[in-house]
Amino acid sequence: MFDVVIKNGRFFDGTGTASRICNLGIRDGVVAEISDRPLPESGARVIDASACWVTPGFVDTHTHYDAELIIAPALSESVRHGVTTVLVGSCSLSMVCSEAEDASDIFTRVETVPREKVLPILQQHKTWSRPSEWVRFVEQQPLGPNIISFLGHSDLRVSVMGLHRSTDRAIRPTEAELQQMEGLLEEALDEGFLGMSSMCLKWDKIDGDREWSKSLPSTYARWSEMRRLNRQLRQRGRVHQGAPNAANPLQIFQYLGEAVGLLRKPLKTTLISMLDLKGNKTVAPMAKLAARVTNMLGGDFRWQVLPTPFAIYADGIDHVVFEEFGAGEMARNLKTEVEQNALFQDEAYRRKFRRFYAEKFSPRVWQRDFGDAIILECPEQGYVGRDFADIANEKGVHVVDLFLDLMVAYGRKLRWFTVIGNHRVDKLRSMVSNPDTLITFSDAGAHIRNMAFYNLPLRFLQLIKESIDQGEPAMTMERAVHRLTGEQARWLGVDAGTLRVGDRADVVVIDPAKLDQPLDAQCWAEMEGFNMERMVNRNPGIVPTVLINGKVAVEEGEPVAALGRTQGYGKFLRAGECSNG
Repeated sequence: MFDVVIKNGRFFDGTGTASRICNLGIRDGVVAEISDRPLPESGARVIDASACWVTPGFVDTHTHYDAELIIAPALSESVRHGVTTVLVGSCSLSMVCSEAEDASDIFTRVETVPREKVLPILQQHKTWSRPSEWVRFVEQQPLGPNIISFLGHSDLRVSVMGLHRSTDRAIRPTEAELQQMEGLLEEALDEGFLGMSSMCLKWDKIDGDREWSKSLPSTYARWSEMRRLNRQLRQRGRVHQGAPNAANPLQIFQYLGEAVGLLRKPLKTTLISMLDLKGNKTVAPMAKLAARVTNMLGGDFRWQVLPTPFAIYADGIDHVVFEEFGAGEMARNLKTEVEQNALFQDEAYRRKFRRFYAEKFSPRVWQRDFGDAIILECPEQGYVGRDFADIANEKGVHVVDLFLDLMVAYGRKLRWFTVIGNHRVDKLRSMVSNPDTLITFSDAGAHIRNMAFYNLPLRFLQLIKESIDQGEPAMTMERAVHRLTGEQARWLGVDAGTLRVGDRADVVVIDPAKLDQPLDAQCWAEMEGFNMERMVNRNPGIVPTVLINGKVAVEEGEPVAALGRTQGYGKFLRAGECSNG
């Protein structure tokens, strides 16, 4: 009767209703029966989920797998943690409309994936230049997880205006160019794209030799251009994902003004990101208030929230947080270590760096505290495990001078670590419980040496389980699973995230007893198709089994060999084709 039977597990259907011990029968890729009684096992693959949770596959709604999807569509680093639906095209960065070199240059520096890896992939494989053509390509790929997508505004803008014109503040698109953008966006929405992503954060910069170190094309758009494109999203009930300019907090009101639904249809809007920042403790409360007021005024607004401490790693000065202040930006604008070292040794530059470092009240993401940064790797072994301030005090020098001296001596061989936010567990539990948030922002596929949140859903479940075990539940476990699955799918309008009779069988089996292990541990693994290693997460035993479209994608904790090599697992999910209410 069934292809797969999952028996004796605690079943969560992804809607938030009470879980129970029951059995799941899967046939032809869909859930055929959910029963408290034993199901026929003859001819079926039987998975005994005793003492385990059985949940819908997780929906990761903020990744940058756009390049990896082309060359290694298994996306196994996410699938191994139970993610069965992945969103690409975030932060204005899709690889749909623009030419290969343009698509590479707006992506690689921002997401810290080497240009020399991405550009050849695009040059070899990119045959599409319209949303419909990209969808046809994706549908022919042997996908691991299901794929959903935004159309990136930077991608859209550069495809119409060219890289140079789209990054010149003095140039506005012509009426013909605006109509061309509208036409491409309309085509994307017709093809099932979720909507559009934009970017106002000016320290996300362009790679390559042509427009090196300019901000992304989306940041140069006037708000009148954004409003024209938003009209299409609003009419179709689609989503705008954006990122405000951290240096101009008031700019958020432009996004919020578009989201408000008084006397008109609301614009579904999600912004990056609600954070409990060490450097500015007012950000999270103000974000919470802004979202509540916007939704009280008829909006449909969600902040993205990372359900774990925001830990970052840096190789020397190679991290985007240095773009947020002038002295750091000056260094990051230089391409070679020779140029950077000359700058670091200049006394006038050092004074400028110290001045920026000392500013405590300017808008910031990084707390600019080298005393809160631990050295992980350094040719001088005596520095490993210590913070910069401790070493500076020992040497009797200013901590900025110490950092710049170490940069000159060791460059990228100096690897260090800090946590910039979400460090207070009580505040974090409060943020993830806020109904005006989405549990997301893994950035999977990007920042390959800087961040690793591939197991974001498991970190969230661990956070909630710990609150329950401590007698201070932030929410029920049923609500937690719902937040990672059905809630996000329903808000985006895609057919995913639930396990009811007739639903596609995207299923995760979780051993909750294994959730007591450290989930922030990092390790290095091959990035398939890129001939390089990246920092990832590995959590033995937590997710023994994952099914996508009723087919086993992860077995005994490891992706199966067929994942990413044969079709029949994931598919392109179109917005608007939603059966989960």
